Amino acid sequence: MIETLFTSSTRDVPEVRAVPRHIAIIMDGNGRWAKQRMLPRVAGHRKGVEAVRATVRGCIEQGVEYLTLFAFSSENWRRPADEVSILMQLFLRALEQEVAKLDDNDIRFKVIGDISRFEPRIRELIAAGEAVTEGNSRLTLTVAANYGGRWDVAQAVQKLLATEPGALRGFAPEALEPYLSMAYAPEPDLFIRTGGEQRISNFLLWQLAYTEFFFTDLLWPDFDAGALCAAIDSYRQRERRFGRTSEQLQAVRD
Repeated sequence: MIETLFTSSTRDVPEVRAVPRHIAIIMDGNGRWAKQRMLPRVAGHRKGVEAVRATVRGCIEQGVEYLTLFAFSSENWRRPADEVSILMQLFLRALEQEVAKLDDNDIRFKVIGDISRFEPRIRELIAAGEAVTEGNSRLTLTVAANYGGRWDVAQAVQKLLATEPGALRGFAPEALEPYLSMAYAPEPDLFIRTGGEQRISNFLLWQLAYTEFFFTDLLWPDFDAGALCAAIDSYRQRERRFGRTSEQLQAVRD
């Protein structure tokens, strides 16, 4: 059986650090940012790519090891066809232009989601980008594309049953964990959503079980290093108990 690299926070208590080891972000508000400036929506998406670059730099400076970005959900296909087409073009261009820069900066690139719906060129670039950056260790940047949390759990169950047909008899959650899309990463410590919405929108449903949430009204194109620091500062104020009491935490600290 495949072994997961990290233990689950519902079973084991992970080390709590001053800086999140893993940050996951829903990058919301590109379209509204453009609308406020009477620009086409594509202008907001292009500006959002700049915010991605700034966030990657900020995570490296802060010592974050894993950054996961929700770029395109399985529900985003419901958007107008012309906007979906533009998003695919931007994704293609980013893969062509950014992966080499990631590699130069020792950043590992990963994509999670059902990429079978993407055009062949995008799938080829994803595979090539993952292969060329596989040995990098400064930061693992994961892009969730055509991803949904329910899809993730369903595909993990399918893989588990294909490997161990009788696995669901006496099923335990840890049996599923190695087959989830992000088995290679620790669970997120901090989840950020920009744009003022306060929901997780089918993102990392399994992995966010004990994650700290931070919501901001900032639209994604306006999210910068200062905003990232504010989110991390908020995280530092949280008491991460993982089912324990405050008194138990104090006893451990003492």
